[in-house]
Amino acid sequence: MQDQQPGNGASAHKIGEVILDVKNISLRFGGVKALTDISFNVREHEIRAIIGPNGAGKSSMLNCINGVYTPQEGTITFRGKTFSNMNSRQVAEMGIARTFQNLALFSGMSVLDNIMSGRNLKVRSNLLLQALRIGPAEREELVHREFVEHIIDFLEIQAHRKTPVSQLPYGLQKRVDLGRALAMEPQVLLLDEPMAGMNVEEKQDMCRFILDVNDEFGTTIVLIEHDMSVVMDISDRVVVLDYGKKIGDGTPEEVRNNEDVIRAYLGTSS
Repeated sequence: MQDQQPGNGASAHKIGEVILDVKNISLRFGGVKALTDISFNVREHEIRAIIGPNGAGKSSMLNCINGVYTPQEGTITFRGKTFSNMNSRQVAEMGIARTFQNLALFSGMSVLDNIMSGRNLKVRSNLLLQALRIGPAEREELVHREFVEHIIDFLEIQAHRKTPVSQLPYGLQKRVDLGRALAMEPQVLLLDEPMAGMNVEEKQDMCRFILDVNDEFGTTIVLIEHDMSVVMDISDRVVVLDYGKKIGDGTPEEVRNNEDVIRAYLGTSS
């Protein structure tokens, strides 16, 4: 796969065939059912939202997709390959990247170095050559650094590239977290509440970047988000969970008018 160049002004990608198929997933922790018989699919190039009240099982679902949890039942198929008992690194190598609700950046490292850490899967030189920075290792590092610089430009954080991330405002730290995931060149990007804790302006910026990633990179995006105005504005399709069960699935308009979804969110009776 050739390196994509961020921010290259590519035209919008049309939504394609199913790239990720989740079938009958059930996940239990002892006697607690986190997910029960969940099925949905994700089409190539679409933005697919997962919504639901707190405790609905949304993050658990992403954890199953990217190998943090192994479900007791069901299958997950990516590009025709069904996988099970795979760890997060193996899933990432397949082309699925993830950001987490709680930031896990290297606080003492610069923005540049944090995003460079996302290139780890792409490094081919051994540790000795990397440490000595000679021959092919040095050339490889220059290529990775150039790619990361494109991401920094794309996310408009050039002025902070050498700043330790601990010194950045929360909204910019979230942007760095997105950049690190993009450095992996994912085919599918899982975003766990990418706008949590942001103010209105920061949310607007993050929405713009998510749409640009989907448009310019052609990256398929699955996101969890609580802000319904954001979900309805940027999503192609929405799946709704409540108490670990699926209660809705469809376009934003279909989900907005689903009586089960209305009851789960608003507590109204039929």
